[in-house]
Amino acid sequence: MQMTKTEINLIQNSWKTLRAIDPCIIGDVFYSKLFLDAPQLRQLFHNPAEEQSKKLINMLNVVIARLENLEDLKNDIRQLGARHQSYGVKISHYDLVGNALIWTLQTALGGDWNDELSNAWIRCYTALATAMMQGAEFPKERKTIL
Repeated sequence: MQMTKTEINLIQNSWKTLRAIDPCIIGDVFYSKLFLDAPQLRQLFHNPAEEQSKKLINMLNVVIARLENLEDLKNDIRQLGARHQSYGVKISHYDLVGNALIWTLQTALGGDWNDELSNAWIRCYTALATAMMQGAEFPKERKTIL
C-alpha cells in the first residue's frame, strides 16, 4: 500500500482545497452521484445523509493525513472492510464507490484536476479498497478496482 511522495503530496494538497468545503456538501455530491449510478445501493445506508457525509469525510481526513504511514492503518482499514461487508457491501460495489469518489473529486477540483492527480487518487483508492476487501474476506477472484 506504499505510495510515492509525489502522489502523497498531490492528494494531500488537493484535499486541503476540499477541506474548506462543508463535509455535507461534498458528501451530498458524492452520494448523489453514487445513487444516480447505482440506485440499489441506497438501501445499504441507514444513517441520515448529513451524518453519513461527516463519517465519509472524517474517514478520508484520517487516511489522507496519514498517507505516509498507510501501512500503519492497514488493520483499521481491513476492519472497516469487514464492517462494510456486514452492512451488505459486495465486491462489485467498490468500483461504483471508487467511480463516484473520483467523479466527485474531479468535479470539486475543476481546473486543478489533471491526469497526474487522477492517477494518484485512483492509486490511493485502489490501495484502500483492496485492504477493505481483504478485511471483508471476499473470495480470491478480486477484480481490478476502477
